[in-house]
Amino acid sequence: MSVTSKALATVLVACGLSAAACGGGATAAGPARDTEPAPRAANPVTALSGPAAETAPATTAPTTPPAAGTTSAKPLSGKTVVIDPGHNGANYKYPAKINKQVDVLTQRKACDTTGTATNSGYSEAAFTWDVSRRLEKILESRGATVKLTRHGNDGVGPCITERAAIGNKAKADAAISIHADGAGPADHGFHVIIPKKIGGPVDPVVADSRRLGIDVRDAYRSGTGIPYSTYVGAKALSFRSDLGGLNLSTVPKIFIETGNMRNAGDAAKLESPQFRQRIATALANGLQTYLR
Repeated sequence: MSVTSKALATVLVACGLSAAACGGGATAAGPARDTEPAPRAANPVTALSGPAAETAPATTAPTTPPAAGTTSAKPLSGKTVVIDPGHNGANYKYPAKINKQVDVLTQRKACDTTGTATNSGYSEAAFTWDVSRRLEKILESRGATVKLTRHGNDGVGPCITERAAIGNKAKADAAISIHADGAGPADHGFHVIIPKKIGGPVDPVVADSRRLGIDVRDAYRSGTGIPYSTYVGAKALSFRSDLGGLNLSTVPKIFIETGNMRNAGDAAKLESPQFRQRIATALANGLQTYLR
């Protein structure tokens, strides 16, 4: 799960774009990631410094009980959830691979991207992997079958098209792609990204994805106290048609930008192992509300 921090410090360039962008233009150092928004003024980020504060996920089950009104000891038995930890720890080492253009139906985009990082050098890839592993444990403790789109934080990719295909193959009851944003330092808060109809495979699950997004939004706000995004979306909801991970999904799926890594207040929370456990528990509660 570790990232080569010194190498990352010299190579990775965090995105610093608004409107839910974790990556800038597709370059060898850091291509545009799959949550690239409509363009607006870029917010250049300085080189990373300091060791990445990567922490192994908790090995114990969360203390938060199943949502109120649930009577089963295993409330998610029979349900399949696919978790997509955004990016990957070694993406920055292989720009040719992650810059390869793939078809997301509404346009062509980079296969994957490097993601962003906090000012202290804690990478988005490490954060999403840690939260995803914590979430996996909670969901499994509640009876769900869980599949991840990647199996560590020292690899490359997979491409955004492959990430969608994993959820489709699993016939997931719900899929969630976990990210953290790289917007301007004054921007803060979280938002959920929900697919639009595009005349493609996602169309039949757009309504269910919206319901999933609202349930996760409400649980995340309640469980973490992080406010709605101040810079993108309405009431923390953003509807988009440019993301391959959503456009190609045939199962209900959302992205969540859990906070802005370039904002000092949000970053302090995202860097905390204890707070990452709260994030995972809140996400699990939102998924359970949707699935029950």
